[in-house]
Amino acid sequence: MRYLLFEDELTDDLSPLTLLRPSFELVCGRDCLRRRVERWFPGAHWGVWVRSHLVAVYREQFPDAHVNQLNWLQHHSTLLMNGRWLPDARIDPSQLDLDSAGFIDGHLAWIALAPEELSLLTEQDFSSTLLLLARSRRVVEAGGSIIRYPWDLVSRNSTQLVRDFRDEGLSQSTSSPQVVILGDPQDVYISESARIDPFVVIDATSGPVSIDRDAEVQAFTRIDGPCHIGRGARVYRAMIRGGTTVGAYCRVGGEIEESILHSYVNKYHEGFLGHSYVCPWVNLGAMTSTSDLKSDYSCVRVPLKGKSIDSQMMKVGSFIGDHTKTAIDSMFNTGSSIGIMAMVLPGGRLLPRHIPSFCNISFGELAADWPLENSLASAAIAMQRRDQTLTAAMETLIRTVYLQTEAERDAAMERARQRRSVM
Repeated sequence: MRYLLFEDELTDDLSPLTLLRPSFELVCGRDCLRRRVERWFPGAHWGVWVRSHLVAVYREQFPDAHVNQLNWLQHHSTLLMNGRWLPDARIDPSQLDLDSAGFIDGHLAWIALAPEELSLLTEQDFSSTLLLLARSRRVVEAGGSIIRYPWDLVSRNSTQLVRDFRDEGLSQSTSSPQVVILGDPQDVYISESARIDPFVVIDATSGPVSIDRDAEVQAFTRIDGPCHIGRGARVYRAMIRGGTTVGAYCRVGGEIEESILHSYVNKYHEGFLGHSYVCPWVNLGAMTSTSDLKSDYSCVRVPLKGKSIDSQMMKVGSFIGDHTKTAIDSMFNTGSSIGIMAMVLPGGRLLPRHIPSFCNISFGELAADWPLENSLASAAIAMQRRDQTLTAAMETLIRTVYLQTEAERDAAMERARQRRSVM
């Protein structure tokens, strides 16, 4: 069994979440697509096809993966899966034949190709050639859903948490008289290596709750299902509502509702986070809060890369890119998009809904004068505090994204100047 996870031409619509990672590394439920497929096909040879600027970092992070290697791909029949695909069930290879291709709403989800077909793929036209091959097949319904925009991950998180709990066969592995469980204890999984303080309430009446290995939950915390607390995470006197994923090694407190904290997120203090996706190495200062509902209950528009997109949803919070930092009392408006390495300094009012990568906000004014070298130095320190390293490959990737996002920054700065000129 061989498989390849690929990114297609719509991956950029998941910005800022995909600025530093492939689409199949985005979390929904307990895990990302890559980790699910690894569990489904243990020991299988695997590869990925990613945007060229991600190749070096991905090879560094996953040395066993075949990254953008056409020679490897062309030797054996291979199952190719779209990184934006969210399957609704475990994949059965026996049901994936060479005569069909799985689609969802016109988007290719999977296709199995023979070596002679794989030899037609090129680095320049990988996605377009793959789509042509798929459209020559018998179209079948792939099942599950295709993630188009960042809020799709959040809106599907509750359902995916329930599905993951069921598919992984989780059940109560340990119990403690110090923990109050509401609902069926079989809907709660607590790793034997997790530490749960007294006076913790876990409510599984609306969905399952899983607490992974080496996680710590402090007293006076309430966790509503469906919810997942990742390995090594620490929860400090928090109110965690249903539909929330707290990723590996996060530090969280305050109130969180229907949000995904990817990993290594620091939200230690009070403040509300709702219907949001937060990328690694983000630090949310004390009392940082996100609005996720407009006062007129209308659908929320989100400025992705500066372009306003109608989410067609009533509840949408913020989407925050890697290494962004917010100071005390930062207040994010409904449907905000914040790029990577932004520096947010509040001024007692709602922040702009679009903050491009590498920009800084001070008293409501957008600027792009924070030196990149300072941001890189801060990132290295933050990662070192968690025993991680900002590698040379990652630094090169960040510098590349800095250049790629320059036009978005310039356009936002020009709009800000025009607003100031009419005031």
